[in-house]
Amino acid sequence: MSGIAGLVDFSRTASGAGRGGSDLASVARAMTGTMARRGPDGGGVWLSEHAALGRRTLSPAGSDGPGLPTVFADGSGTRAVVAFSGELYNLRELGARLRSSGHTLRSDTDADTDAEVVLHAYLEWGPDFVTHIEGVYGFALWDEHRQELLLVRDRMGVKPLFYAPTAAGVLFGSEPKAILAHPDFSAVLDADGLRDILAVARVPGHAIFRGMKEVLPGHTLRVTRTGTEERRYWGLEVRDHTDSLEQTVATLRELLESAVAQQMVADTTPCSLLSGGLDSSALTAIAAQVVRREGLGTLRSLSVNDEDPARPGGGGGNEDHVYARLMADHVGSDLSEISLGTLDLLDPALRASVLAAYDLPINKGDQYASLHQLFAEARRYATVALSGELGDDVFGGYNWQRLPEWVFSDTFPWIQEGRGRYRGNEVVFDPGLLAKLDLAAYERDSHSTAVAELSAAETIVDPTEARYREVTYLAQTRHARVLFDRLDRLGMACGLRIRVPFADFRLVDYAFNIPWAMKSFDGREKSLLRAAVRDLLPDPVAMRIKTPYPNLRTGAYDRKLRERLVAVVRDADSPVNALFSAEFRRTVAADGAAALEHGLSRAALETALQTDSWLRTYGVRIAL
Repeated sequence: MSGIAGLVDFSRTASGAGRGGSDLASVARAMTGTMARRGPDGGGVWLSEHAALGRRTLSPAGSDGPGLPTVFADGSGTRAVVAFSGELYNLRELGARLRSSGHTLRSDTDADTDAEVVLHAYLEWGPDFVTHIEGVYGFALWDEHRQELLLVRDRMGVKPLFYAPTAAGVLFGSEPKAILAHPDFSAVLDADGLRDILAVARVPGHAIFRGMKEVLPGHTLRVTRTGTEERRYWGLEVRDHTDSLEQTVATLRELLESAVAQQMVADTTPCSLLSGGLDSSALTAIAAQVVRREGLGTLRSLSVNDEDPARPGGGGGNEDHVYARLMADHVGSDLSEISLGTLDLLDPALRASVLAAYDLPINKGDQYASLHQLFAEARRYATVALSGELGDDVFGGYNWQRLPEWVFSDTFPWIQEGRGRYRGNEVVFDPGLLAKLDLAAYERDSHSTAVAELSAAETIVDPTEARYREVTYLAQTRHARVLFDRLDRLGMACGLRIRVPFADFRLVDYAFNIPWAMKSFDGREKSLLRAAVRDLLPDPVAMRIKTPYPNLRTGAYDRKLRERLVAVVRDADSPVNALFSAEFRRTVAADGAAALEHGLSRAALETALQTDSWLRTYGVRIAL
């Protein structure tokens, strides 16, 4: 795994001068240097007259590969270069196909093989090569002969890829910080960026900073002298599902086993992130089978224990750890736990590390901080971890995917269900600003745009089934953005590659068009997944209902948030105060933390505090 960064500048002359007057090599090195946490084991930059591609690498155990962009040259000179971040899951198969077509490749155990195979696939099939590669990735490929750049993101968008068009080309990077390192790009928060922060609805392609975007999942972005051209090469589409229930269950089991086996290939035996829920337990059981079959030793599992140490017997949690222990014993996995009760999730250094990984303000500070620590613990045992994320989105595990009061709302159902958890923004932020942002209209328009992409109602006669299909589409194209982002940013910040078998595009594509009546055939959440893996699980785990991710329930955490927000409001130099309501500032200045005890959710407190830290740390200019 690695991080990439770079730029294309078509205004540069043979003498090296460019539109901005900046030295290409030094700028590219600075941009690439911001990827050091993603790639602590080395890297480098490749330069030509109009392009600079940089890469930092997280090397597999025992590898001394430099992590440089991979170059293909022939008698005419350099033909193409790729800066690759991610992993190919069909590496060996694709390499064999290319060799049979006459391509000369290095050993498939070489540290740079993923990038090399991608490069040769492009030379073999041209732009259509993206339909032949499988895995998770966000990479840049420069064609020196054609003088054009291709930015490519994997089908589901598991790995990130940001870009910013310029007057003479483009800037790009695995994370926003790479683009922010360019001297001609300014960190600016405009109205659309603030809407994305406050609306609790991720819009694909948006990147918060003005002028910055994300390459869409399943898309390529072609950059030439004449501009940019976006092309979709994969996406979810409505089709008929003709398999019987028995066939469907069997196919899902086969697809899931195939995805896990494919993603178990690693330099060390992967560990599993085990909550004791259905998704992570299914993956752990299948992974344990692979480990035994391949003679890979003992599977390591990691879980979170949220028992409250202040309560007699330590109770009060969601009991994930109880089921995780049961599951680990069942499959013979070595289990390690982190305890939320002993973690200081308000530690300023930890919160700063989360922000540095994410580049954006978040409203779930305790959850993201605990995930950061869980991934750091997992990294002690392995370089790769399997996560059960997306299992709910694929199989219908959330209440907002199942219950009519949420499903048939006229907006994103998870927002409708969770509004109470985000109350307070209307108290904190300036009413005139909120009126200008019109978050209700933004949310409504974003939902309408997403639904229109699928056009389910045009092809599915039953309106109930059409809406359930829409909700599944929303889950996998909008809700999943948040899941993938946190796995990637927080995992890579710890040097941990997190793989998501439930995001395998074949599994997702097959499950997407299964009618809701079949997905919920026994009246429980995730009926099909439960049926597909029932034989692998002990009864208490197999029959367990979904519980939310563990979080801190202690009032001390919220009290500390309120105290910190009082300090922010009373700080004349705090940049976020410009967004706050004047009445809110006056009340807090006069009454202190008491003014924040009612009407403000933890999410609202976190949003205000994190936005202040973000504006300060990144020197963001507000331009609303």
